[in-house]
Amino acid sequence: MTRRFDHLGDVEAFLTVTEKGSMTAAAVALGSTPSVLSRAITRLEARLGVQLLRRTTRSLNLTPQGRAYREQAQAAFTQLADAERSLQAPGDGLTGTVRLSVPTTYGHHRLPHLLAPFLARHPGVQVELNITNRNVDLVAEGYDLAVRLGPLADSALVARPLEHAPMCLVAAPAYLQRAGIPHTLDELAQHACLPFVMPSTGRVAPWLLRDDGRDTEWTPPSSSLQVSDDVLGVVSLALASLGICQTYDFIAREPLAQGRLVELLPQLRGRTKTFSLLYAPHRHMSAVVRALIDALMERPADNGD
Repeated sequence: MTRRFDHLGDVEAFLTVTEKGSMTAAAVALGSTPSVLSRAITRLEARLGVQLLRRTTRSLNLTPQGRAYREQAQAAFTQLADAERSLQAPGDGLTGTVRLSVPTTYGHHRLPHLLAPFLARHPGVQVELNITNRNVDLVAEGYDLAVRLGPLADSALVARPLEHAPMCLVAAPAYLQRAGIPHTLDELAQHACLPFVMPSTGRVAPWLLRDDGRDTEWTPPSSSLQVSDDVLGVVSLALASLGICQTYDFIAREPLAQGRLVELLPQLRGRTKTFSLLYAPHRHMSAVVRALIDALMERPADNGD
């Protein structure tokens, strides 16, 4: 009888190459050689009758067929791994690995309070955490989950709101002692505001305010200091008494309580930004991923709202 799945080694080679991004890196991970992996992928493409990868001397790119096959093959391998772990784990112990990508704001100030009880409940689970402000490609880069901020353009992914995070304006006491306290928007415009330049557009991100019941977007005036890539930089500059910034309540809460920051113009607060949890709509999601989704959808432990 012909074996139906004697090509699983070739599938594993394909998945590892796409995860690592190169034949060389995948060969190191698998203890093989680039030429062996290249032949394995060629065999797999011949078996399927489609091209999975476009290969040049400098890059590897998934074809549309390769992207679809990778997603389903990864889900199948995850199921196999879960089946093996269910036999090996004592009792009902949950084991496995979850790959999660989050922005710096959420990764440093929100996620730890959710991960701590989750990992305590499931000591057999490993979370591979990527903290970056780059929007990763969940499928192509092999991530199970991602947290993203603001409007979501990719309708192919499932998006579940985690929280609508309130914003506030803050500055250090030493700055206010030196420059004075603004009481209106007109006065705010005369201060050293700390703008954040959005990498996607190269433009200064407007501050979200609510003025006399109306939502408004106020663009900070040009400053000798501008921050890009990591929005936490404006908070660091404000803490160093270099100006005023807008940030999330959950970031400002501790330095406000410590007296290291002071909230300004509270009459202009009321706006929020939304953090959402994203994942691909796999039909066969692992038990570990499902459990982490449930944990992340809980209210943050330090939420004072």
